[in-house]
Amino acid sequence: MTEAVNALHQALRGVVDPETGRDLIAMGMIYEARITGDCAHVTMTTTTRGCPLTEMLRMGVEAALLAVPGIRVAEVRLSWDPPWTPDRMEPLID
Repeated sequence: MTEAVNALHQALRGVVDPETGRDLIAMGMIYEARITGDCAHVTMTTTTRGCPLTEMLRMGVEAALLAVPGIRVAEVRLSWDPPWTPDRMEPLID
């Protein structure tokens, strides 16, 4: 993973799902994160298609990406294919 993409992942770890208290990476809700020039591209999902927090989470991801040095544009795309399942979650570490 390049240093810039690592910075994206670290920023995304700061976006927390308020229902679980876990970040979106740990929840397995980030399907793709990449950089093209000064633009960050993220494809993400929510736990359900009708999640009432969808727009709040999308805006949180966008704000986190724009806080990464060198990123001037953030493109956040929502996808429900494949559908999210709990199997996507990182295991809890005690």
